[in-house]
Amino acid sequence: MGHTIHSHQHHLGWNNAFAPVLRVAPGESVEFEVFEASGGQLSPKSTVEDVGRMDFGKVNPVTGPVFVDGAEPGDVLKVTLLSFKPSGWGWTANIPGFGLLADEFKAPALNVWSYDPATLAPAFFGRWGKVPLKPFTGTIGVAPAEPGLHSIVPPRRVGGNMDVRDIAAGTELYLPVEVAGALFSVGDTHAAQGDGEVCGTAIESPMSVALKFDLVKSTPLAFPRFTTPGPVTRHLDAKGYEVTTGIGPDLMEGARAAVRAMVELLSRRHGMPPVEAYMLCSVCGDLRVSEIVDMPNWTVSFYFPRVVFD
Repeated sequence: MGHTIHSHQHHLGWNNAFAPVLRVAPGESVEFEVFEASGGQLSPKSTVEDVGRMDFGKVNPVTGPVFVDGAEPGDVLKVTLLSFKPSGWGWTANIPGFGLLADEFKAPALNVWSYDPATLAPAFFGRWGKVPLKPFTGTIGVAPAEPGLHSIVPPRRVGGNMDVRDIAAGTELYLPVEVAGALFSVGDTHAAQGDGEVCGTAIESPMSVALKFDLVKSTPLAFPRFTTPGPVTRHLDAKGYEVTTGIGPDLMEGARAAVRAMVELLSRRHGMPPVEAYMLCSVCGDLRVSEIVDMPNWTVSFYFPRVVFD
């Protein structure tokens, strides 16, 4: 590995005026040390009281930016995710005002995880079950062309906080370049997450991630795209799924109904407090648009892997 960028070399928000901390040529690789999403506000010893004290202005710090020689607006930055070095701890929280069912789960909640960083064996969630792990990076992107400071919370055309669990080891990610050098940054590493990240957090876990950079010249790209190296759900498929649905004319309300039904099912069946079921859904259950053509009603499904409770 040719270069290492340490976690203190980070920034908050996107701004194309930030000075690069490293300059690389296409074909080079870099190892990034990455904070978990709280930026050090939470630790393995944190309690639920710490969740209520979090400063949202300090969340999702990203390591970088990196200037890639030759990158120009209209090019594509190809990022190959080579490997992850997990830390062995992480957290999942219900943060008041954040998440798909924020109006229904108003109180803070916290689960601190411990896992084996070498074997990545499924991690225990309280006394209820074990969650298969799949490290990936939630925030990964380049600087936008629009000047000034922009929040890192929403994803953008140039990537950012996309929270796509399949941007994992072996994946090749393609990002549209909007400024000279691309100004690439990465952060928000997760040990596991379901599609949708429904409570607003995954297993937020500090890690190091090794990436390789290449350029695809003069190939305009409207939004990020990626290629996975193989199956994306096999680690969860073994025992099948419990599935709930939401059906109606509004996709967001359908998603809320499907998640709400799964929270109720898990709570009733396993004796879990509803907020614990909600957080568990966020780290290992998948929201899917099952049907979007049979107007006026669409079908959203929530898939929960049964292997978690085996």
